[in-house]
Amino acid sequence: MMKPLCIIVGFGSGVGLGIARAFGNAGFQLGLIARNPSKYADAIASLTEAGINATSVAADVSDERALERAIANIQQQGTVEVLIYNAVSSTFGKPTTLTATQLAQDFAVNAIGALVAAKAVLPAMRSQGRGSLLLTGGGWAHYPWDEASSISIGKAGLRSLTLTLAQELAGTGVRVGMLSIMGQVAPNTPFAPDKIGAAFLDLYQQPTDEFQPETLFHGVS
Repeated sequence: MMKPLCIIVGFGSGVGLGIARAFGNAGFQLGLIARNPSKYADAIASLTEAGINATSVAADVSDERALERAIANIQQQGTVEVLIYNAVSSTFGKPTTLTATQLAQDFAVNAIGALVAAKAVLPAMRSQGRGSLLLTGGGWAHYPWDEASSISIGKAGLRSLTLTLAQELAGTGVRVGMLSIMGQVAPNTPFAPDKIGAAFLDLYQQPTDEFQPETLFHGVS
């Protein structure tokens, strides 16, 4: 029997790897999209060594066509059961220190890429009447910080996209949910990547009648 397929857009050696481990160990085959997968060769190898079926594809998520091609490549393996959008770009600094180009480039990764990715998998999800779109949110969407103005704007945009997609897709069988990480990600802390990965899997496994479009993750001791 073919394993269900999970695409992770924005794979890396932190939260992305934590999510990949959680879903891979739960029986998913994985499609991993990163700007430069070779940078994470050790992380990908660790998945393979653990018996997880993982394929990596290179794409700049701010490039609409490149992201669409990467997802189409992975979809050749089967119908996507879960899409997780974990990409992030952050130019730190107060709002007036940013150029319009810097803000636009970050926003393309932080929010627009999520819409592109969702639209790439939605036709198949709609046709089968099921699927999950999960997104990595952050505390800065709720508590913006001037020194991180770009990512604060990006996460706020991503949160609004999540909530409006959830409204649009209500009743279709496709669920949309955001896990908002309300603390600093670091190993051996309540916000360790593997704990975040487990929280994403818990979110996916929630019964549909209990599913909420946003879950605030305050860490696990």
